[in-house]
Amino acid sequence: MGWLMRWRPVAAGPETAVAPDERLSWPQTAALGLQHVIAMFGATVLAPLLMGFDPNVAVLMSGVGTLIFFVITGGKVPSYLGSSFAFIGVVIAATGYGGSGPNANLPAALGGIVVCGVVYSVIGLVVAAIGGGWVEKLMPPVVTGAVVAVIGLNLAAVPIKNMAPTPFDAWMQGLTFVCVALVAVHGRGMVRRLLILAGLIAASLLYALLTNGLGLGKPIDLSGVQAAAWLGLPTFTAPRFESQALLMIVPVALILVAENLGHLKAVSAMTGKDMSPHLGRAFIGDGVATIVSGASGGTGVTTYAENIGVMAATRIYSTAVFVIAALMALLLGFSPKFGALIQAIPLAVMGGVSIVVFGLIAVAGARIWVEQQVDFKDPRNLMVAAITLVIGTGDYTLHLGGLSLGGIGTATFGAILLHAMLRPRGR
Repeated sequence: MGWLMRWRPVAAGPETAVAPDERLSWPQTAALGLQHVIAMFGATVLAPLLMGFDPNVAVLMSGVGTLIFFVITGGKVPSYLGSSFAFIGVVIAATGYGGSGPNANLPAALGGIVVCGVVYSVIGLVVAAIGGGWVEKLMPPVVTGAVVAVIGLNLAAVPIKNMAPTPFDAWMQGLTFVCVALVAVHGRGMVRRLLILAGLIAASLLYALLTNGLGLGKPIDLSGVQAAAWLGLPTFTAPRFESQALLMIVPVALILVAENLGHLKAVSAMTGKDMSPHLGRAFIGDGVATIVSGASGGTGVTTYAENIGVMAATRIYSTAVFVIAALMALLLGFSPKFGALIQAIPLAVMGGVSIVVFGLIAVAGARIWVEQQVDFKDPRNLMVAAITLVIGTGDYTLHLGGLSLGGIGTATFGAILLHAMLRPRGR
C-alpha cells in the first residue's frame, strides 16, 4: 500500500498548480486540509440536521468515506466525501420526519441509504469492467456541467434564507464574502492559498468586534467549547430495511452518478489530467463509503462540490490534502470539543463563506462547458442547459404518489431525459 502515499514534494508559488501526486510541505498541507474541513463542515453538518441524523456521525463518516475513496481510487482522484443533499427530500418523505430533533424512523432511512450505496457500487463495477462510455453518452458535458452548476445554485438559498435571521447577520454575510474576495485578490503566498480559512478567521474576528465588543448582534459564545469533552463517541444506529423506504431512496443512486461524473469532469478541467479512466473506481469508492456511512447511522455521501470549489480557488489538487482533511474529520467526529469550536463560528460568517463556496461550485459547472467546448449554438445543448438551470435553481419539485423529487433530482433526471429526447433523428 506504500504507493498510495508517494507524493512528490514541491515548492509552489501562489500561481502554480499542485498536481494530485504532488504535495507542499506538511505544515502547509495540514493548513490546506483544515481549510477543506471548514469548507465541507457547514453542508456536512446541515444535511444531517435537516434529516434528523447525528451530525457527529455524519462528520466522522465523511472522514472514513474520504479515506475509503482514496484507497479505492489509488490516491489518484482529489475529492472529499461529505453528506449528500440529494437524500434530504426522499429521506424526509420516507420517514415522515417533522423537522426537529432526532428522526424516529432513522433506521428505515439508513436501510435505503445502504441499498442505494450497493446499487451505486454495482454501477461502478460495470463501468470499471466495460468502460464508462455509456455513462458519458448518457451524461455528456452539457448535462454534467448543468448538474454541477445546479447543485451550487440550488444550495444558494440555504445561506441566504436560513443563515441570516437578522438584518445584522445579512450585513455580516456580506462582510464575510468581501473578506474572502479580498484575500483571493490581494492575498500573497499561503494566505492566498488559504483564502477560505483566512477569510473566515478575518470575518469571525470582525464579528467578535462588532458583537462581543460593540453589542451590535448576537455575541460569540464559547461556553459550549469549555463544557464539551475532548473525546467522546457519537451515537451509532443500525439500519432497518423497509420496502417503501427502499423504493423512495434507492433511485438517488442515479443522482449520485451524475454528481460524481460532473465533479470528475470538473477536476479534469481544473487539473488538466483526464480522470475518466478512474470513473468506475470513483463510483465504487463513493458507493462503498455510502454503504459504510448508512450502516453506521450516517448520511449518504458524495464527492463534495464545496471542496472542488476550494480546489478551483487555490489550484492545490494534492490528494495528500484530502487524507489530512479526512483524519481531521475523524478527530472532529470523536471530539465533542472540536465540534463545539467549529459550531461556535457565527452562523452569518458560515453563511458568507457558503455563498462563496456555492458560487464556486456553480462556476465549476460552467467551466466544464468551457473546457469541453460545449456548442450553445446547438439548440439541443441550449435547451438542456437553460431548462436544467432554472428548474434546479427554482427547486422545481415533482410528486408521484409518496415520492417527492426536488430541484437537484428533477434537474438531474430532466437534463438526462431532455438530452435523450432531443437527439436528432437517425442518431
